[in-house]
Amino acid sequence: MVLAGGEARRLGGRDKPGITVGGRSLVENVVAAASGARRTIVVGPERPLPGVRFAREDPPGGGPVPALAAGLAHVTAPWVALLAGDLPFLTRTHVAALLEAAPPGAGAVMVDDGGREQWLAGVWPAAELRSALAAYAGRSLRGLLAPLVGARLTPPGRPWFDCDTINDLEEAHMHVLNEWTALACKELGIDPAAVDRDQILDLTKEVAHGVARPAAPLTAYLLGLAQGAGTAPEDAVAKLTTLAKNWPSAASGTLTDG
Repeated sequence: MVLAGGEARRLGGRDKPGITVGGRSLVENVVAAASGARRTIVVGPERPLPGVRFAREDPPGGGPVPALAAGLAHVTAPWVALLAGDLPFLTRTHVAALLEAAPPGAGAVMVDDGGREQWLAGVWPAAELRSALAAYAGRSLRGLLAPLVGARLTPPGRPWFDCDTINDLEEAHMHVLNEWTALACKELGIDPAAVDRDQILDLTKEVAHGVARPAAPLTAYLLGLAQGAGTAPEDAVAKLTTLAKNWPSAASGTLTDG
């Protein structure tokens, strides 16, 4: 069960689950992490997610406990993974680890690196969850779920990390960029320590802004060719950055050349 119906006030009311990180939306990533389930239920507005059953709390935006109740009505399996719809680092491995950690008749919840339980990153026995929900009159997931906890787990990779703010989204994008840089360097036989990523990003940003957007990846490629050929000066990045910043005057004598 994926709860994806919040109002995202700290993101200016944007469609938070639909925001793309690493090539797919946040909610798509969570759905993929739960793809081993008998049924995947998303509580929130319908969106193009094949094979997903949608539910909606009444009233919409009523909070996580009503959302849980709405989704639980569609659960047929003995165990429920209850997940937030904005977890960019969650994988199937993390969900499987929660299921393995949960003792019979009790749940397992992720605990972040600060020691806080993440109530929208856990697994719960469906029967016990239904009974607890029927007897609960509060609005807090902690109040509902804490008595059901049988195991706490802090997996590697920060799978509990959610995207509540613009800063969170920027951190998620940078995490993806770090992973891509490491994998690309491995494929190319390059030591990642030899890559000044921030300097290259600043260069391509200046080129995209000052020259043309397609010129940014082309410039990075040309720089790589020159570095590989041994013809690039030590201050190649600085020179190209200056050229991009001064592009209008630098180009004034070349754009009309035959």
